[in-house]
Amino acid sequence: MKNLGQLTAIEKDEQRRPLIVTPLVGKDRHQLMTQLDEIVKKKPDVIEWRIDYVTDLHDTEGVLRLTEEIYERSANIPLLFTRRSSREGGENITLTEQEVFDLYEAVVQTGLIWAIDVELSSEQAEIDRVVEFGKVYGVQVLMSYHNFERTPSKQDIVQKLTEAKEQGAHIGKVAVMPTSVEDVLTLMQATQEAAAGLPIPIVTMSMGRLGALSRMMGGACGSAMTFAVGSESSAPGQIPMEELQTVLDVVERVMEE
Repeated sequence: MKNLGQLTAIEKDEQRRPLIVTPLVGKDRHQLMTQLDEIVKKKPDVIEWRIDYVTDLHDTEGVLRLTEEIYERSANIPLLFTRRSSREGGENITLTEQEVFDLYEAVVQTGLIWAIDVELSSEQAEIDRVVEFGKVYGVQVLMSYHNFERTPSKQDIVQKLTEAKEQGAHIGKVAVMPTSVEDVLTLMQATQEAAAGLPIPIVTMSMGRLGALSRMMGGACGSAMTFAVGSESSAPGQIPMEELQTVLDVVERVMEE
């Protein structure tokens, strides 16, 4: 597995194979641990815990206990802590934005997570808050943008990734919805341009059935991560990890020849 602590220092031409991220989407401890055990056996590079699926997020101490248990049972696989908001395709939760970011800070302080996802659509004060406590506790900040309705222009996609860098992100992420193969190509062209021009790793994907190509070939264009199903899917178009591994093996071999 690649040294994720050094991800931001990886040279672009060395990052041919994207890291595989698998989502953890259980609603309670039983579901989470059942999924986690299945995921760990498959040895992904990163586990993304989508906490917006968790039923009781008001119990901060309970979430912290779950964080510790996930950490202890994850076989040293780094943990990406994510609340996807309903405005960007996530589950509806009852926490206010203030409470969400209070929870973020509490989890970061445990020292048990590798990175935390904050959406670029968040309030500026909250983005600044995440960046600051990310620095204090040595946690990577991934800033993300999701569009489940369409694929913006190449320039707009590159601009979102540039905005992430300018806001202090260690990693920038964009996920968009295609309506045609041309949209997928637009995303991949934007990926190539941003990867070449930005000093931080970027993560991109085109979602849905049409977008599956970007999950398989995104690394060749410069995407540092790709998301695959380890137990349960968290977004449309994710494919089983075993199938993705096979494709990435072929792509890596061809690019090294």
